[in-house]
Amino acid sequence: MSELKLLLPEADFVALTCPLNEETERLVDAQALGRMKPSAHLVNVARGRVVDEAALVEALAARRIAGAGIDVTVEEPLAATSALWRMEHVLITPHTAGETRRYQDNVIEILRDNLGRLWRGEEPLRNQVV
Repeated sequence: MSELKLLLPEADFVALTCPLNEETERLVDAQALGRMKPSAHLVNVARGRVVDEAALVEALAARRIAGAGIDVTVEEPLAATSALWRMEHVLITPHTAGETRRYQDNVIEILRDNLGRLWRGEEPLRNQVV
């Protein structure tokens, strides 16, 4: 993650696609947002808690970054009162990009397989391509 700190000031777009874990929770906080250049955009398609949402709202409101594209938020659905809805330089989309017909056809089979793994004491498969 130390590389991220070095890269943030250079990036035009910062795209978050990481899993949520102890290392990535609030990965992009006020300090990270402060390292980004004013012309940069943040794209979060990972998990809502990867970004400090209050710090993001503040950075966007102050125009410390140029904009954001998000399809995940800390609380979902995003409250109608959230300032993010009213910001012209924020694009909010539903977190459904990975839901294809093929996924829908296979989701129950993946669930059954993962439950079987858990019952056998094995680690479930988390990122299956279907």
